[in-house]
Amino acid sequence: MGRLTKAKYYAAGTVILPCAAVFIWPTKVWLTAVFLVWLLAVATYWIRTERKEHAERTARTILSLQGSAIRTLNHHRHDWMNDLQVVFGYIRLKKLDKAAEFVGKISERMAVESQISKLGVPSLISYIQSFRTISNSLELQLVIIGDIHLNELTADADQIAETLIHTINAYRFAAKPGYGNAAVLTLELSLENDTLSATFFYDGELMNEQQWKQKIQQQLEGAPMQPVNFEQPYAKVLLRAEMRA
Repeated sequence: MGRLTKAKYYAAGTVILPCAAVFIWPTKVWLTAVFLVWLLAVATYWIRTERKEHAERTARTILSLQGSAIRTLNHHRHDWMNDLQVVFGYIRLKKLDKAAEFVGKISERMAVESQISKLGVPSLISYIQSFRTISNSLELQLVIIGDIHLNELTADADQIAETLIHTINAYRFAAKPGYGNAAVLTLELSLENDTLSATFFYDGELMNEQQWKQKIQQQLEGAPMQPVNFEQPYAKVLLRAEMRA
C-alpha cells in the first residue's frame, strides 16, 4: 500500500470519532455541525488524494511505455547494425550472391514486420514487437498468412489480442531454460471463411506441462478464441475464433 493510499485511509478513519460523538449526544447541534464539516474535509482530501494517485499511476505507466519503446528501438537498431555489417562484409569480399541472398532474408523479415503492424490492435502489436526485450528463454516467431486487420474484422479484436498475448505468456513462463539455444514459439495466423486460426508451434521443453495446460484452460474460459483438440501435446496448439461484426 502506497504512502498516499495509507494517508487517505487514515484520514477516513478519523471520521469515526466525531461520528461516534454524534450518536452518543444526538441533541448536540454543534457536534453534528462539527461532524459534517469534518466529513466534508475528509471527503475533499480523499478526492484530491485519488486524483494525485491517478496522476502518479499515469506518469508511471507513461515512463514504463517509454522505457519499453526505447528498449525495442535499441534492439531493432542493434539488429539493423548487424545486418548492415553482414551485407558490407559480403560486399567487401565480393560475394555479391551471398549479399543478395542476405538482403532477401532482410526483405522477408521486413514483410513480416509490416504484417504485424497491420494487425490493428496496438496492445498486440506492441507486445510482439517488444517481445525480445522481455524474454531470454523463449524466441517468438510470427507467420501471418495474408493481411489480417483484426480491428476491421471483428468486434472481439481486443479480446482476441488478449487471448493471443496470454497464450504466448503461458509458454514464456513455462519454457524450460536451457544452456543452448532458446526455445522457439512460432505463431501462425490465418483467416479463412470468416474464421481466424492461431496455431502455436513450440520447439522446446516445458518446466511443468500440467501447470501450463491449466493456465491455458483458465485463460481461455469465456474467450472468443477456443482450442481445437486441446488434448494434443503442447508442441502444437490450435485456437479458432469466428469473426463477429
